[in-house]
Amino acid sequence: MAKSQPQDRDSFCKKIFSTIATRYDFFNTVLSLNRDKYWRRFTVNMTGLKPGDRALDVCCGTGRICMEQANLVGPTGKVIGLDFCRDMLAIASRDIKAAKLDNIIDLVEGNAHDLPFSDNTFDGVTIGFGLRNVADIRGVLAELRRVVRPGARVVSLDLAKPGIIGFKQLYNFYLEQFVPFLGRMGVGQDTPYRWLPESLKIFPHQSEICTMFSDAGLKETIYYELTGGIVAVHVGVK
Repeated sequence: MAKSQPQDRDSFCKKIFSTIATRYDFFNTVLSLNRDKYWRRFTVNMTGLKPGDRALDVCCGTGRICMEQANLVGPTGKVIGLDFCRDMLAIASRDIKAAKLDNIIDLVEGNAHDLPFSDNTFDGVTIGFGLRNVADIRGVLAELRRVVRPGARVVSLDLAKPGIIGFKQLYNFYLEQFVPFLGRMGVGQDTPYRWLPESLKIFPHQSEICTMFSDAGLKETIYYELTGGIVAVHVGVK
């Protein structure tokens, strides 16, 4: 993969997320039929985080997974949320303060391809709807593994590819036709929400992502398909 591609993908995705930052959470809830909250909670529970632990959420966006992590690590723990989009981090900062969790959660502007943390720093790491948007999935998985301590878990939540005949076709129609229409109605353009089905088409199947977890040196790799396989949660242990 050419070295310029991560930067090209980063610039494209950063522009998209800047465009939809103020409506991101609203549309997540609408488009998921309010299942996004359950998906995030399931993801964070898979980390095994405990009170007093130190957690990281990569591609943290508006900070919703960070807040779930904060509920587990409590006031004696620490959560770091990292994202490359300042507009998303601004929303996260506002909402984290409103939830009175800013004493637990710190936000960092940074890139998933090159995490600004030392080896073996965290007791659990998550990435929510991030792997699908990075240029080098294997490289990012290697970074996630690097920054967790031995015995800690790396957990990813992302869109997946349902296999149920009938439901699969209905879901694809929903993504390709209805989602961009809602995007036009909500943000005045459909490009951000056309990227969603386009990115899923080129995103590896959840079984392939599981293999990538293993190839990155993670053990006990497993994935869970939620809501008929609309999303998958991958788990691996360092």
